[in-house]
Amino acid sequence: MKTDILAFGAHPDDVELGCGGTIAKLISEGKTCVIVDLTKGELGTRGTDQTRKEEATEAAKILGVAARENLGLKDGFLVNSEEYQMEIVKMIRKYRPEIILANAIDDRHPDHAKAAKLVSDACFLAGLRKIETVLNDQVQEVWRPKQVFHYIQWKHIQPEFVIDISEHLEKKLEACMAFKTQFYDPTSKEPETPITSKDFYESLTYRAQDLGRLSGVTYAEGFTSEKLIALKNFDGIVW
Repeated sequence: MKTDILAFGAHPDDVELGCGGTIAKLISEGKTCVIVDLTKGELGTRGTDQTRKEEATEAAKILGVAARENLGLKDGFLVNSEEYQMEIVKMIRKYRPEIILANAIDDRHPDHAKAAKLVSDACFLAGLRKIETVLNDQVQEVWRPKQVFHYIQWKHIQPEFVIDISEHLEKKLEACMAFKTQFYDPTSKEPETPITSKDFYESLTYRAQDLGRLSGVTYAEGFTSEKLIALKNFDGIVW
């Protein structure tokens, strides 16, 4: 399956929180997007493997992605190993994306930065012809994405560019709140965590609003890039 965007998250809900608005925007413009969660988020304080799976399925429907997969790697113990790299290489070669979106390069949860490096390394390896992978009894063709961008999560990281999500913030919030066991719910009896507070939920809007203020739009999501971005012209830039 050839897709335009392949978005990786260390945990179910990472993609929605970090770049859900961008995905919604790109899909509205006719692009195809697939989400791959590296773990089931089984160490999360709230919810279970099954509820996270159900919530991820619902969030994917809201965003309109073409597919969503979970690699079942070990939550809390991601390592940049050959075994884990090869699982990600298989996904890259399966979906053949032009652009990869991956976790933040530095963040509060150690899995996020680990996933960022893991995915980045796998993108390079996926383009090496002497590395053979087999999926569904078929030898895969090599593939290397053109760009790897990292979304921003808990920590403030200075973005190298932003995407205008002014018309898609509501869909992002809806997709995030599909993970109802994980975020703000005043009726929940489960333990509180840093991401279950009302302030965290509100931060999804005010952080996007602040990036929008700085870039001349209403709401935006920020990214860092692994390589210098070249523009063919100034079309599409917000002045």
